[in-house]
Amino acid sequence: MSAITLNRLRELKLSGMVSALEHQQQQVSAFEGLAFTDRLDMLLETEQQLRENRKQDRLVQQAQFKLCANVENIDYGHKRNIRRDTVARLAQCDWIARKQNLLLTGPCGSGKTYLACAIGHAACLRDYRVRYYRLSRLFLELTQSKVDGTYSKLLKQLSRVDFLILDDWGLEPLQPSHRHDLMEILDDRHGATSTGVLSQLPTNQWYDGIGDNTLADAILDRLMHNAHELKLQGESMRKVLGQLTEGEHLE
Repeated sequence: MSAITLNRLRELKLSGMVSALEHQQQQVSAFEGLAFTDRLDMLLETEQQLRENRKQDRLVQQAQFKLCANVENIDYGHKRNIRRDTVARLAQCDWIARKQNLLLTGPCGSGKTYLACAIGHAACLRDYRVRYYRLSRLFLELTQSKVDGTYSKLLKQLSRVDFLILDDWGLEPLQPSHRHDLMEILDDRHGATSTGVLSQLPTNQWYDGIGDNTLADAILDRLMHNAHELKLQGESMRKVLGQLTEGEHLE
């Protein structure tokens, strides 16, 4: 009878309940005093947790983060103008629920990408859809989508991402087509989802970097008026953590 039950659970793709039931059968003495409903509740809880874990793993994979990062491993030992309480509040993701944006600025190597990926990972664990892009790679994908006829589909996909991370903002001058692409993306997302922007340039230099006054006004208006801004400081973490010891130098 138990073998038949296990096979039925497998056919229904209830693998969490299968493993939980097999555990109960292996530990008979630990569960024999429990009521049927209590044991059933344990099976359902295991199934639910397994499905939640799978969903979170899928969201993390779909986000395509540049770095494998989490908020627990953020380094506060170097002075970079990052506070634990600020990161903790961002990791709660209430600002994503309120459709607000996040702006991270600071010098090269100050940890903007790691911090954004860590916050994005925390958002995935709270069942938010996240996607990371270097801005240049996003523009390449948009250009290709115009060629193969999937531009509208890609814009629609981007509009549905709960937290869209755009890295290396302002690293290169924007071409006219890029400005229009950004306008399309941010207009679709404005007031509906959250966008994160990472840049070496302070926000007061973004206007000139866009290169068109009218579009700059429209783009920054949709991006900045409801945004949280973190200004990272300090020496490059790549330099601090990547220095060779005396014994590692080649002679």
